[in-house]
Amino acid sequence: MSGRGAEQPGTTDRAPAYGHDALIVCDNLLRIYQSDLVEVQALQGLDLLVHKGEMVAIVGASGSGKSTLLQVLAGVDTATAGRARVAGHDLLGMSRSDRVHYRRHVVGFVRQQAARNLVPYLTASQVVDLPMSFAGVSRRERHRRTAELFETLGVGHCAQRRPHQMSGGEQQRVAICVALANQPLVLLTDEPTGELDSETAQEVFAALRTANRELGAAVVIVTHDAGVTHQVARTIAIRDGRTSSEVLRGPGAESGSAIAEEYAVMDRAGRVQVPQEFRQALAMKDRVRLALAEGHVEIRPSRDEGE
Repeated sequence: MSGRGAEQPGTTDRAPAYGHDALIVCDNLLRIYQSDLVEVQALQGLDLLVHKGEMVAIVGASGSGKSTLLQVLAGVDTATAGRARVAGHDLLGMSRSDRVHYRRHVVGFVRQQAARNLVPYLTASQVVDLPMSFAGVSRRERHRRTAELFETLGVGHCAQRRPHQMSGGEQQRVAICVALANQPLVLLTDEPTGELDSETAQEVFAALRTANRELGAAVVIVTHDAGVTHQVARTIAIRDGRTSSEVLRGPGAESGSAIAEEYAVMDRAGRVQVPQEFRQALAMKDRVRLALAEGHVEIRPSRDEGE
């Protein structure tokens, strides 16, 4: 006798899907652009996991794919193939209305140029109110949320100021308030300190840390600023459209005193990017030898006589 819940012969438990417990999942993500007759692969099988509550930095050379990744995660661009999921939302399968809801409620986005985040003729209070108004939030709740954000991020004195009446750091902190207005689960930022001096950049980074710790948003920062990467627990490097390495820092990341260790990233197909300086030092080209040794894998150049 068997019931619906009885174990059937030959059945096995399925392994959990890749990234089943992550807030952000990119699985073998591909983005191809067609420019005239030239095909550009901005993302080439990128894998990435970000968990709830994390604050991570993403770095890479110009053209590495980091900005394309951010655009995909923001719902501004669509990947060509692979899988991208944020808070359960399938970014490759969303309808137009799904995408509008996603961009209003699930993610917030802060651009590098502060002026692009704000509206020249609106005060700080008005521009933070705007996304909540579009989302149908009541006037009383909009007023409460705006006041809460201004107090938390230290820009209450800017409430009635327009962008030209604010410093660059104040503009960016107000922009973060705008991005957080509808209480998104993820805050995406593109070079948020790129145009600021070091002291002002620290103020903006402190605001991002507050958004992460006190307001509960996972924060993803695309940056070239070493001062930022040294203050997060996890820095992800992208090279040629794939995640190539990660730097993990222990306690003390905020002060820059944490012990850091760099790891190469192996994707689910077993691919590892060997850094260029390693390849050049050992004259590695085309083919290499792999050997399984006790507790590790050896990789050696193929340069025996006769080759």
